[in-house]
Amino acid sequence: MKMLVMSTLIVAMAATSVLAVTGAASAQEWRRRPHYDYPPPPPPRRRHHHDNGAAIAGGLAAGVIGGLIGGAIVNNSGPRYIDPPAPPPPRCWFEDRRVRNAYDGGWHMESIRVCR
Repeated sequence: MKMLVMSTLIVAMAATSVLAVTGAASAQEWRRRPHYDYPPPPPPRRRHHHDNGAAIAGGLAAGVIGGLIGGAIVNNSGPRYIDPPAPPPPRCWFEDRRVRNAYDGGWHMESIRVCR
């Protein structure tokens, strides 16, 4: 569940960084003119440069780096429980031993499992 939430957040961050649109900046002086007989300034010339490639590449790089950092934080946060190694299996074998027969009071041979 945690990985699903983090993956969704990473995809959302990457999508918003790629789809971010920057507006044109205007560096005009906005002061009050003392006289109104001056003509208004001409509108700013709009240049049609295709400089959005750098903005998209920067946003994409920021999203990838942010995703890597976020994934590293999520992956390493919180205590971890590691199961201890299983104990080695016991050494067992079968030996033929003489055992007392409970019915007639005699002895007979029986295979008995011996473990150490």
